[in-house]
Amino acid sequence: MHSRQHGFTLVEIAIVLVIIGLLLGGVLKGQEILNNAKVKNLTQDFRGIPMLLHGYRDKYRATPGDDANARRHICPAAAGECTTNGNGDGLIGGNWNDTAASESFLFWQHVRMANLAAGATDTADPGYAPRNAEGGRLGIQSSGDAAPLGVPGSYALCSAAVPGRFVRQIDLAVDDGEPATGTLRAGTQGAGGLTALAADTPVDDAATYVLCLGF
Repeated sequence: MHSRQHGFTLVEIAIVLVIIGLLLGGVLKGQEILNNAKVKNLTQDFRGIPMLLHGYRDKYRATPGDDANARRHICPAAAGECTTNGNGDGLIGGNWNDTAASESFLFWQHVRMANLAAGATDTADPGYAPRNAEGGRLGIQSSGDAAPLGVPGSYALCSAAVPGRFVRQIDLAVDDGEPATGTLRAGTQGAGGLTALAADTPVDDAATYVLCLGF
């Protein structure tokens, strides 16, 4: 007696392979769309946050965080001490990643209470410090001789935990496409602070960087 063997035909195997290919293509395309959305979000931070500073200046003729009359400008009549005044020297004192008690830290409270930006206004709120699309800290400070990563300009806006695979795309959108030069620069965060990316050092796609924009 002869036993009959059962198996897949070539047509059935081809159909399965096509379906698998379509699924893989959909996953890869979906990941590409997600990555592009993150790049656009990270890029928008560098375009939008400087506008908050300029908007506050247009409204109050003062710099957010540094505003010596912030209480008069942004506090409701019933809450005259809703914020802390800056010293009015035209600089945003402190470091971009301060967690308390500096003009850099107060910057966010001032622009939010001025209805220029959304977010928590209570400095004790766990969600007060702004974060980028990757969860890294966002911050602003005056630059000058102490500019993070040596960026030019009066102010420096920094964004942390940016994946290396996004760095060049962001730099191309905002600056010159070279993360070691120009107004937007990349660096790494260590125990001793920020270290700028050397001109001859390629960006590591698997690493994370701090990007700082001078303006």
